Amino acid sequence: MLDFNSSSTESGRLEALIDIGLQQARAAEPRRTYLGASRLGVACSRALQYEYADAPVDPGRDTDGRMLRIFERGHVLEESMVAWLRGAGFDLRTRQDDGTQFGFSALDGRLKGHVDGVFVGGPEGYDYPALWECKFLGAKAWRELEKNKLAVAKPVYAAQVAMYQAYLDLHANPALFTAINADTMEVYAERVPFDGQLAQRMSDRAVQIVLATDAGELLPRGFSDPTHFECRFCAWQDRCWRSA
Repeated sequence: MLDFNSSSTESGRLEALIDIGLQQARAAEPRRTYLGASRLGVACSRALQYEYADAPVDPGRDTDGRMLRIFERGHVLEESMVAWLRGAGFDLRTRQDDGTQFGFSALDGRLKGHVDGVFVGGPEGYDYPALWECKFLGAKAWRELEKNKLAVAKPVYAAQVAMYQAYLDLHANPALFTAINADTMEVYAERVPFDGQLAQRMSDRAVQIVLATDAGELLPRGFSDPTHFECRFCAWQDRCWRSA
């Protein structure tokens, strides 16, 4: 039985129906059984442990329908960006010959990463082959990226790029990182040289997280105050601080 008490308008009712469908589809997806390389730059190692172990999130912390719609928008816009880049003359590959995504697996399958694409040719002035990673950001985050560049503005994404370059043997040439301003559709592009030290730190971190989790050892929190904004938005905030 659908509860429309909090959705009295026609828009609210339709949103509720859409969100139920999205949440049902998400619940039916296979659970991730590995540590995602795209997440290794997250500040808190303990949060990554909970994520790797697929620990139940705190009550009320499930991803809501609005966020699922935002994720869906990202997938749609990524396909648009692929078409735009190919139209601009880039030979961009997003799938292997067997139809699977480019990616890697390490630590006996307990660390995996899947990349947006690989440039194998295209306009002059770029080096090939090169990793391609694409993100979609709100105006504020996009402006911060434009001002401060990837390594400073978005260290999680920088770590992701370094890991992919290392494990897919794409370190010889700079990656092309792109971001679309979801509010204005402006395009940001940055060529990112390989940061070997960053890749090594993230690789070592992955080993630490996997081994500690397998041993039942909780790693230190990334922050000392539960009211820190990253703690407040963490899906495991209550679980984490109850273990103090």
